[in-house]
Amino acid sequence: MNIVNIIAMSQSPDGGGSGLAGMIPFILIIVIIYFLMIRPQSKKAKQHQAMLTELKKGDKVVTIGGIFGTVLEVREKTFLVKVSNNTEMEFLKSSVAEKFSDIKEIENKKD
Repeated sequence: MNIVNIIAMSQSPDGGGSGLAGMIPFILIIVIIYFLMIRPQSKKAKQHQAMLTELKKGDKVVTIGGIFGTVLEVREKTFLVKVSNNTEMEFLKSSVAEKFSDIKEIENKKD
């Protein structure tokens, strides 16, 4: 069998249109993946970035490592955070997970 016969057998008898009909399931899968996975993740990333830009001195934060502290100084790429009476630590802005007040609000809603 040559390639021409294989292509001829794969064509629908009514002629044409089968290419687009075969692509519809793949297009639907891509659309579903976008709305269930990609869009919510990008929305969450935008909210996190907005939260980071709004942080100011005195805000209570939690890092991704679980360290609680109070912002003492906002720098270009970092925050200076007071974690205890005599301890100050510098964290990258990306390592701050949440504002502590936001976590309190979530806990209050659960109760």
